[in-house]
Amino acid sequence: MSRTISTEHAPAAIGPYVQGVDLGSMIMTSGQIPVNPQSGLVADDITAQTRQSLENVKAIVEAAGLKVSDIVKTTVFVKDLNDFNLVNSTYEAFFAEHEASFPARSCVEVARLPKDVKIEIEAIAVRR
Repeated sequence: MSRTISTEHAPAAIGPYVQGVDLGSMIMTSGQIPVNPQSGLVADDITAQTRQSLENVKAIVEAAGLKVSDIVKTTVFVKDLNDFNLVNSTYEAFFAEHEASFPARSCVEVARLPKDVKIEIEAIAVRR
């Protein structure tokens, strides 16, 4: 049995999907673009966009009662792999700040993302 996860601390879905799904032992988030859920705005630079996407993932994971340290897998979609080093440093700082182990990760360059943002991040977290 699954339960839909919904929080006002992450952007609302912009299509026929949910922010996340709680499967009991596993949480799966939808891809999170870097929209600030309070203002609806998107920062221009990749560092700020990466941080906001991670904050949005965190909000969904926390809405399910888990923590950043429970994230075991992420998939990162970037518009330009030339931003890889900036994404990496922001990503590393985020997980270190939350005293979390780094999850397994895939990172791929894509042609386009919703709202023409530079990054989208999805995650899987587990209850331990």
